[in-house]
Amino acid sequence: MSSEVPAQYRRVLSGMRPTGQLHLGHYHGVLKNWVELQQEYKCYFFVADWHALTTHYEAPSIIASSTWEMVIDWLAAGVDHGLADLFIQSSIPEHAELHLLLSMITPLGWLERVPSYKDQQEKLKEMDLATYGFLGYPLLQSADILMYKAGLVPVGADQVSHVELTREVARRFNYLYGRELGFEEKAEAAIKKMGKKNAKMFNKLRSAYQENGDQEALGVAQALLAAQQNITVGDVERLFGYLEGSGRVILPEPQALLTKASKMPGLDGQKMSKSYNNTIALRDAPEEIEQKIRKMPTDPARVRLTDPGEPEKCPVWQFHQVYSDEGVREWVQEGCRSAGIGCLDCKQPVIDAVLRELKPMQDRAQEYTEQPDLVRSIIHEGNEKARDAARETLEEVKAAMSMNLL
Repeated sequence: MSSEVPAQYRRVLSGMRPTGQLHLGHYHGVLKNWVELQQEYKCYFFVADWHALTTHYEAPSIIASSTWEMVIDWLAAGVDHGLADLFIQSSIPEHAELHLLLSMITPLGWLERVPSYKDQQEKLKEMDLATYGFLGYPLLQSADILMYKAGLVPVGADQVSHVELTREVARRFNYLYGRELGFEEKAEAAIKKMGKKNAKMFNKLRSAYQENGDQEALGVAQALLAAQQNITVGDVERLFGYLEGSGRVILPEPQALLTKASKMPGLDGQKMSKSYNNTIALRDAPEEIEQKIRKMPTDPARVRLTDPGEPEKCPVWQFHQVYSDEGVREWVQEGCRSAGIGCLDCKQPVIDAVLRELKPMQDRAQEYTEQPDLVRSIIHEGNEKARDAARETLEEVKAAMSMNLL
């Protein structure tokens, strides 16, 4: 099956688990990226509350309390409900049904070999993760992605394996169920709708690929299909499969959209994470933020003010790399190594920069907090749009699997 995606599926899907306050790591690692993506693609951003249950099933109240606070943080950070559809996963029951249907064709070994399965069990030893839900959560992710025929999934390098699993599931599904009755006749009819010139070119490229393995011809043919305006989505799906000598592409294979690794360190120099208790929450009070940064550890060699230090050995320097311009960084390098500035002096520009970045977000968050009905209406609207798309996909899937009995 093709790894390319028709123009109709230039969609992005991404979600976040509601398991506590969002912090600067979430902002720099995810939300800033979402704000950029929504300008270029059709985006679906969702609250992954079912995913949160895989690890927090014993304390689900944190999921409920975190959901609305997280949505407020999204909106405050610049996620625009006019450009992207925001919804709650559990409000779209079709996700669960597609997950169930896909589980019927997914080999157990595919789930057991996902790197994060054993990795998370090792990291979260205090939790009992020997559950069916935790084993199957990568397939639930696949259902999330395939439900909206998302062509692009923004992930970090450690999550690429999840997108690869989704591609394998889609490929297997299309192989098993894309052999619709009269497929070739329908494909040939679709080619004629492209017009004589395009039809001739498509057939020539298809022959070059199928007879000679010409990968360049495959790419040109895929681009030709993606540009067609006068054939239906169903016809495009058929022709993508026909091009490669297979069946109809019912579930397009998504691509991983690698995001830049977040450069946001924690207060102790490790990755910013709630589990390390080293975060600055997006809605921490200014005085709390100032106190947290002032208490940050520094180069152990600087016991006294007159002791020289090495910025690279100090967690505060990592914050300067995120927030300070070249002039401030040069001032820090020189002042630290010569003991010309104290550690509190060094931390002040970071404090000022963090407060400056968060103030407009906190102001907007306060506005949304005071309008809970508005926030709920945004999600309600997003739920409706997402469910319309989900129902359409699920009907296709059920029809292909002969499960649409009524």
